[in-house]
Amino acid sequence: MSDHPADDGPGASGSPSSGPADIDSEDGGRHDRLTRHPTPGRRNSLRGWTDAKPVWRVVRNYLLVWVARIAPSLRVRSWVLRRLGATVGNGVSWGLEATPDVFWPELLTLGDDAVVGYDSVLLCHEFLQDEYRTGEVVVGDRAMIGAKAVVLPGVQIGADAEVAANSLVTRDVPAGVTVAGVPARPMGRGDVDTERAADRRDGVADR
Repeated sequence: MSDHPADDGPGASGSPSSGPADIDSEDGGRHDRLTRHPTPGRRNSLRGWTDAKPVWRVVRNYLLVWVARIAPSLRVRSWVLRRLGATVGNGVSWGLEATPDVFWPELLTLGDDAVVGYDSVLLCHEFLQDEYRTGEVVVGDRAMIGAKAVVLPGVQIGADAEVAANSLVTRDVPAGVTVAGVPARPMGRGDVDTERAADRRDGVADR
């Protein structure tokens, strides 16, 4: 129920908008978009998750998330994501077993024709020791997120950007840029060309 808090430290200014912005700091701006909720007492914030969100709503979200993960129809998956409160554009392809945030799915925005790959996770919250944080995740038009990638709260992924499989996205991804790794970093032009040539040769995609 909590996500990986790994990141690259505090960042500079940034604010959510209808579309992702270019990176405006070394951190990509995600930290300034997070809302912080201090929690009292000595125990970690996840211990008090029922104070953060009603139990019935999390149970309802969880059941809908499972439908979004396994429904054979892309149309049904998009419909379920909208029922969860996510903003879903036209032509979105939500991959098999991909998981939206179960606590705050309403903070997720998917642009037109975005692709979210198999078994990836898009988190809109972080439960930490003394606080929990929430932040919108925005995936731009025609952006692609590879299989088993994890996107942290507050991240904005630009139009036509690509996130390689198994990546951990801790900062914004500018429009048209390909990132890979843990944490994800921009790939060099030669790396991108080599990868795409290999995909064409093998007839295999990682989405």
